[in-house]
Amino acid sequence: MKHKYKNGKDDSYFSISCFNELMNKDEFVNDDCYRIVWSKNGSFSIEIDGIDYNLKQNQFFFLTPINKIRYPKFSENVIVYSFNREFYCIQTHDQEVSCIGYLFFGSSNVQIISLTKEELRKVDLLYNVFIEEFDSEDHIQGEMLRVLLKRLIILCTRIAKKNLEEPEITKSKLDIIRQFNVLVEQNFKTKHKVSDYAEILNKSPKTLSNLFSQYNKKTPLQIIQERKILEAKRMLIYTDFSSKEIGYELGFEDAAHFSRFFKNSVKINPSEFRKNKIT
Repeated sequence: MKHKYKNGKDDSYFSISCFNELMNKDEFVNDDCYRIVWSKNGSFSIEIDGIDYNLKQNQFFFLTPINKIRYPKFSENVIVYSFNREFYCIQTHDQEVSCIGYLFFGSSNVQIISLTKEELRKVDLLYNVFIEEFDSEDHIQGEMLRVLLKRLIILCTRIAKKNLEEPEITKSKLDIIRQFNVLVEQNFKTKHKVSDYAEILNKSPKTLSNLFSQYNKKTPLQIIQERKILEAKRMLIYTDFSSKEIGYELGFEDAAHFSRFFKNSVKINPSEFRKNKIT
């Protein structure tokens, strides 16, 4: 089962497929697609950015083009929605769907949501409409698929918001959290202090800390540091850069400082981590 839409004029691409139809790992890992992955009929395991995830039935997770996948266990039970920026740019249309900072680029870990019975009914219904639309090959097919994708993203964002530590947190405060997450994603290599981001957001570091204490158990500094650790893991696994080169890329003044930072978080030094992952 693979349904694909592609427009040669603007290079837009959207597809719905099973994991077992993405057996070409280069196609799955190295393209520029965002992905919404649905563990539809069973559980499965996958490694993303050096972290093992065990997905249960009726869970969703969300991948960006920068996420690195290793040796996924392909399964017909897993549905993958794939789309590139030409088809639907979540950055440009964030005011429509408000997913950045929740579903995509929200933290160092991949966002996972679980569906209730009612939410599953809605997702199933929407899935069937998607499949029907792929049979309508006319000049408005692309736009219809975009509308349906937007609806899926909005539904998933609403579910993600319900998982907050404090459901009653106001929209204005949530917007600050989202902006912080996006700023960290854009600047973590050069801006390492909470005060750097507080200044951009025109807030005090204390205000940000208090806000995040309502949102989840992580502090703003933890989010910055975890994003740097994630990038370090990616580079150790997927590049030949030395620890010194990786540390320099991430803004550390010397290799020893980077090595201490990495070991304090991961409990082993960079060279041991690389050896364990490669072997």
